[in-house]
Amino acid sequence: MAGWLRVLGGGRPRGAGQLPNCLDRRTFFGCPHSKAIPDRTRLRKEISWRPCTSGISTAAAAKSEEDAALKWGLLAIPVVTFGLGTWQVQRRKWKLKLIADLEARVAAEPVPLPLDFLELKELEYKPVRVRGYFDHTKELYVLPRSLVDVEKETRAAGQLMSNPQSGANVITPFYCTDLGTTILVNRGFVPRKKVKPETRLQGQIQEEIELTGVVRLSETRKPFVPENNVEQNRWHYRDLEAMARVTGAEPIFIDADYKSTVPGGPIGGQTRVTLRNEHMQYIITWYGLCAATSFMWYKKFFQKVHL
Repeated sequence: MAGWLRVLGGGRPRGAGQLPNCLDRRTFFGCPHSKAIPDRTRLRKEISWRPCTSGISTAAAAKSEEDAALKWGLLAIPVVTFGLGTWQVQRRKWKLKLIADLEARVAAEPVPLPLDFLELKELEYKPVRVRGYFDHTKELYVLPRSLVDVEKETRAAGQLMSNPQSGANVITPFYCTDLGTTILVNRGFVPRKKVKPETRLQGQIQEEIELTGVVRLSETRKPFVPENNVEQNRWHYRDLEAMARVTGAEPIFIDADYKSTVPGGPIGGQTRVTLRNEHMQYIITWYGLCAATSFMWYKKFFQKVHL
């Protein structure tokens, strides 16, 4: 045993209870044990707590790019709404000019009715003058219709509820003695209880008269408008070709003016020349959205206010 101890101890005798250098607790692979363990622990701590600067910089760059994309993407909202508001301003100018042109055409002096269809297309909404008599046996009824009363509609403007009187427009063939042809005349509005001719015999003019009216062209059926029912004589839109076939008249149509109204007869002047004009509402809406979104964008990206 002593020999082995001398071999392990490098040939030098050691005291009792002492271990050789390789088994000495104070060494760890040639390094003092008391220093090796703390050094290894410190290395682990340095590795575990050392910040990853490359990962943080990449994440920050990605977040910066996302913020920039969000910033300029949201800016498109006020820009687009401003463009839409400006477009509606131009649309409103165009609509007001169109309404003024229509009103000027209706107020023009009446001219003799031409029979040239190409010339008639250029005369829509213009007053013409004809002379002849009605054929009340072939009346047509366009319904449902409400009475066109410009003064009443002006007084009721802005009201939430209105109670327009429902009825029909009476379309009657009119033989033009000076032209030798039959045309169609919208004599005007009658209430629903006066649609049948026998309920308004007083207004059924028999003698030859001179009549002034506004030229109207054929119209196409709008969505949700029912088809015309020729068999039941219920018309929902102005189809001049079909009306001409039923009555034997030419596909020429005029709206009689208000002066043509006779006691007990239809109320003339049923030409509505006012066009739908809601562009001011659209202007306020789009510019309002532009102002609101611009304010929010400024607060978030310039003043850094959390919204």
